[in-house]
Amino acid sequence: MEPGEGSVLRLPFNRFVGIEPSQSEQHIFRLNANPNYLNHLGTVHASAQFALAEATSGEVLLDTFSDHVDEVIPILRRAEVKYRAPGSGTLYSSGVLLTDAAKVHTDIATKGRALISVEVTLYTTEHTPTMTAQFEWFVQRTNA
Repeated sequence: MEPGEGSVLRLPFNRFVGIEPSQSEQHIFRLNANPNYLNHLGTVHASAQFALAEATSGEVLLDTFSDHVDEVIPILRRAEVKYRAPGSGTLYSSGVLLTDAAKVHTDIATKGRALISVEVTLYTTEHTPTMTAQFEWFVQRTNA
């Protein structure tokens, strides 16, 4: 997936943090190694990992529901995070939609809103998973 003009990478926070396209077909984004991201153990801080994962979940939404971008507002409602292994070096992300896309389209058309779940996994360069998360987005039509 190549982040385009409507990418979450245009958001000031994501640019500030340094989230970039992964340059890999199997990953969405990357967060390059940076000493500013380290915690007291010398591994990538949980907050830096969360920022990468949240941006990835938003990108999955934009990519999957690009036909609704101008008519809805997504708001992160809930996140469930599990840190699986210490992260070190550059981290990469992947994400997958857990909610049936057809149901989302129907809910937006009939109710003006929908709940959308996205699962994200972060990996090291060696493809070791460091974090998995499920993000639940509340999406509402702007004219609802």
